[in-house]
Amino acid sequence: QVQPVESGGGLVQAGGSLTLSCSYPRIFSSIDYRAWYRQAPGKQREMVAEIHRNGYTNYASPVRGRFTIFGDSVKTTLSLRMNNLKVEDAGVYFCVIQTKWGQGPQVTVSS
Repeated sequence: QVQPVESGGGLVQAGGSLTLSCSYPRIFSSIDYRAWYRQAPGKQREMVAEIHRNGYTNYASPVRGRFTIFGDSVKTTLSLRMNNLKVEDAGVYFCVIQTKWGQGPQVTVSS
């Protein structure tokens, strides 16, 4: 299994929190890029949060201050903590490890 495998999607009320997790195989000698992307219905896929090899993190403007990306290189996991969720945060969320994409859990936010 080369693809990352995500978990943690589901339904949450606006204002609530959710944490997405992703596990990936230890097949890369080094990982330069890890990220979470999302795609809402009828919209283009967009970067939500990313971590570069040097530890630099970057967030999309709409989620900055509400979402936190963090990883564990020993356990080879990548997570996304989402607080104060908004209806517009709904969509399919994809874990990206280097160039490998997961299947994407659905996140639904009810008003």
